[in-house]
Amino acid sequence: MQLTHIDETGQAAMVDVANKAVTIREAKAQAIVKMQANTLALICQNQLKKGDVLAVARIAGIQAAKKTADLIPLCHPLALSKVAVEFNVDELNSTIQINSYCKLAGQTGVEMEALTAVSVASLTMIDMCKAVDQAMTVDSLCVTYKTGDQRGTYQRSNEELVNE
Repeated sequence: MQLTHIDETGQAAMVDVANKAVTIREAKAQAIVKMQANTLALICQNQLKKGDVLAVARIAGIQAAKKTADLIPLCHPLALSKVAVEFNVDELNSTIQINSYCKLAGQTGVEMEALTAVSVASLTMIDMCKAVDQAMTVDSLCVTYKTGDQRGTYQRSNEELVNE
């Protein structure tokens, strides 16, 4: 298998996408933030001193998707047409699942933007809650869906999605 980000001399290189067709590209990603039950309650009741955790994490995730090329060296700067970050609260397991969706009409995929969105949203949640819960973790970071390239559509199966 040929690696796409390595040139003929073995050096890291940005892929040339100039000759690729412009298609609608979409990707979704998820991450799960695990915390103490009382931390989740504080988030849900908007009682943390730093403010509305979910609102700030949503904005952080959207901003991060837009800045992916600045963070990951070989990613192309993209003109995203849509970025969304949503949250699913699971009180039973004391978790918040973060889901992102990114879309554009372009020549390269948006998986890294979707992953960056949920990653930074997760880190923002931890930053805002660390004063009350130093044991928070981020789990199950993955692409859950992508479409728009020559390989077709990828959908992660429910068996592959882990919500511990």
